[in-house]
Amino acid sequence: MVSKPNPIDIHVGGRVRLRRTLLGMSQAKLAQALGLTFQQIQKYERGANRIGSSRLFKLSQILDVPVSFFFDDMTEETATGGGAAPPANPPEDPSGPDTLTKRETLELVRAYYRIPDDRLRRKVFELVKAAGPKDKAPEG
Repeated sequence: MVSKPNPIDIHVGGRVRLRRTLLGMSQAKLAQALGLTFQQIQKYERGANRIGSSRLFKLSQILDVPVSFFFDDMTEETATGGGAAPPANPPEDPSGPDTLTKRETLELVRAYYRIPDDRLRRKVFELVKAAGPKDKAPEG
């Protein structure tokens, strides 16, 4: 019997992929920095292989984030082990957490931070916010 990856491992792997992609780093480059193969990075990012604590710490150094970054935005259901692994092809939700891992989003963020003029970058930010629908009031 083939076991499903642990939902926490899937979440942590997804956060590794998110940060690596935001930095414009290839799986091969990350693998080289860790002394691994890119296939091992693929397995980590899918959650197929669990990342040990020392390796997670090294990843945080290479990707320049605190270790807690890998656990940010985890749902209560995932954290408590109450849910099964997410479906392989979840339905598209433009406002859902998968939005952050889309190539278009990552390219937009990288391009945004390449704008050298702080004032211009802020104006682009305000333009993009104004172009979209108004957010609902935060629930409290």
